[in-house]
Amino acid sequence: MSDTRAQTTTAEAAAATLEAQAPLPGAATSEAAATGPTAPRREPATTVLTPLGLLTVLLGAALPMIDFFIVNVALPTIDHDLHAGPAMLEMVVAGYGVAYAMLLVLGGRLGDMIGRRRLFLWGLAAFGITSLACGLAPDAGTLVAARVAQGAAAALLLPQVLATIQATTTGKRRAKAVSLYGGTAGVASAVGQVLGGLLVSVDLAGTGWRAVFLVNVPISAAAWLLAARTVPETRSPHPSRVDGAGTALLAATLISLLLPLTEGRAAGWPVWSWALLAVFPFAAAAFFLVEHRAERAGRTPLVPPSLLRIPSVNSGLTMIIPFTLGFGGFMFVVAVALQNGLHYGPFAAGLSLAPLCVTFFFASLAGPRLVLRFGRRVVVAGSLIQGTGLIALALTVHTGWPGISVAGLASSMAILGLGQGMVLPVLMRIVLSELPVAQAGVGGGVMVTTQQSGLALGVATLGTLFLALLPTLGIRDAMLAALLTQLVIVAGTTLLALRLPRRLR
Repeated sequence: MSDTRAQTTTAEAAAATLEAQAPLPGAATSEAAATGPTAPRREPATTVLTPLGLLTVLLGAALPMIDFFIVNVALPTIDHDLHAGPAMLEMVVAGYGVAYAMLLVLGGRLGDMIGRRRLFLWGLAAFGITSLACGLAPDAGTLVAARVAQGAAAALLLPQVLATIQATTTGKRRAKAVSLYGGTAGVASAVGQVLGGLLVSVDLAGTGWRAVFLVNVPISAAAWLLAARTVPETRSPHPSRVDGAGTALLAATLISLLLPLTEGRAAGWPVWSWALLAVFPFAAAAFFLVEHRAERAGRTPLVPPSLLRIPSVNSGLTMIIPFTLGFGGFMFVVAVALQNGLHYGPFAAGLSLAPLCVTFFFASLAGPRLVLRFGRRVVVAGSLIQGTGLIALALTVHTGWPGISVAGLASSMAILGLGQGMVLPVLMRIVLSELPVAQAGVGGGVMVTTQQSGLALGVATLGTLFLALLPTLGIRDAMLAALLTQLVIVAGTTLLALRLPRRLR
């Protein structure tokens, strides 16, 4: 996220100094560490991430992102095979998402403490094992439990990716790596539904929906072997103890918000769902109060409030929330509407998102050059292009329903992907641009938690709106209502983009 100039904060220089004095196993040391406040030059990183190492960590990052969405197109088949029912199907999605979001910051902190490569390897192994458990689940209850465990494994794995990139790259290499990460985040979301549709349709060896989980096992194993050879070990130069109170309060905050919103509708909005929503503001206030007091007392809280006062972090996270909310809701609504409304098969429903994947990826590759030249105007332009794509899709649905082909959706999906690819990777660069190396893990964890929470909120809010309108409006008009609601959200994110730094430092 920082640009390619050899400038850094004092904290980064100190981190480089300490790492040079106490190098990690296999790390190359820096001979000219800064020794005082007048050090004129930034020292090189003590470890270097090779292109193969970068590819490996991006592969590890793609797995949990794909798995959040891959199950969408498989839900009807899971319901048929396991007699799950609406509430259990919601928990198959929500159980993963809540556990994932709840533990992400803790995963980043643990990586800072005991080694990011070590946590990355543990996370890959756990993700492969829990994926196997999902694929072999004999009933809906077992599947939900395995999905919760899979979300926890993903929370160990994912924060190490950004932290490793931040700690082992500088300048243009870091800018390109973070943009590739942003591209991976967006493309993996859409690829998840394409791949899920393909696997369910092919029905490999009679596995049906189980293949969407079993496919993770060999990929996790291959990534583990690559990571063991290519990913350098890094950790924070100032490891701190786990913030137990902060971790518990953050978990309470996220559970009290995400669980009732994702599960309440399917369960008929019972008393417990309203009780949890009532707890949410108090849990959130208690969390921020405890974290503020811990930092004032000289301890290291789970989410340091000073981190959120960094302008790039504050403005970037503020925009990531509505962006991912709209994106998560869109992916869910499209998966349901195309299968139940246009009667697409799982593969056709997934394939309709292929143009979005392609344009998102190429836009994310162009992002580093564009943002260095145009600054935050890239994000503003991306938001406007995304809005244009939503309008085009809404017009296609309004005029062509119910005879819309996959090809008929291609142009609007391509415009959407182009706009989204100009927004999300750049936002991630902005959030990380001013982070000290010592806070790479916690900063990456906070950002990904924000992203994941936004995705889950999108499914809960736009998805609930869509499903609530179905009985009275029908699928076409309910989809149009969801698309127009997302258009309003995009208008808001466009205005929020004006708070972003004009240029990256």
